[in-house]
Amino acid sequence: MMNAKLKRSILFWLFLSPIVVVILFPYVVMTITSLKSATEVLNPTWWPEELHWQNFSEMWQTSGIASALANSLYVSILSTLLTIIVSIPAAYALSRYQFAGRNAYRQFLLVSQMLSPIVLVIGLFRLVANAGMIDNLNVLVIIYTGFNIAFCVWMLQSYFSTIPRDLEEAAWMEGANRWRTLRSVFLPLAVPAMVVTAIFTFINAWNEFVIALTMLRKEENYTLPIRVLSLVAGRYTVDWHYVMAAAFVASVPVAILFAWLQRYLVRGLSIGAVK
Repeated sequence: MMNAKLKRSILFWLFLSPIVVVILFPYVVMTITSLKSATEVLNPTWWPEELHWQNFSEMWQTSGIASALANSLYVSILSTLLTIIVSIPAAYALSRYQFAGRNAYRQFLLVSQMLSPIVLVIGLFRLVANAGMIDNLNVLVIIYTGFNIAFCVWMLQSYFSTIPRDLEEAAWMEGANRWRTLRSVFLPLAVPAMVVTAIFTFINAWNEFVIALTMLRKEENYTLPIRVLSLVAGRYTVDWHYVMAAAFVASVPVAILFAWLQRYLVRGLSIGAVK
């Protein structure tokens, strides 16, 4: 029996290995390049003669990546919190109450996801410029929140519908009001779904590039994608080892977040898929 399981596992990994290699290859190149010297970056040698760990400290001191990291964390965390706070009541109402236009509203949420934010960049820029709020990180928070609410409401209401109503009714029979039932019974059961939607919202805000490039002007307000671009664009010579080190730093927070919350991610997606 063990031999059969081992053979099956080896067979599965053989099929999966090309996908794993394709996914990991850019990150391996990024990491190795970030540890090379300036003269070794363009050489055909794969592995550097010496690992230059000082590239990270030099990049940190000269590139302004620290302020960009703080700005990205501020925008991503705040927009995620606002999106979840707004989405939970809307998703709960869609999953628990019947009202006129409910199905039409659900379809509206789905159709709105087909519209790319890039299409609205010019209109958003003119609106923000007329309001005198160009180069303001809070504008990014508002825009990211607006774009992510529809997705989060759709995801959450699908999950909320799988939670039995009997649990809430039992709490009501015990004397709990709706707010107490929502806070003590319903929301704890919905943690996996909330974590999944929060992860996707955070990643969308963390990686967003076009809107941030359009709305931000001052270097002290740059987010990480814009700061990494500034290390390449408009330069006569590009220090690729610093660029790769900056890209590595930009990838670490998301990787840590996934590793920390992966159990909620798998559980939330699997239960949502069952429905």
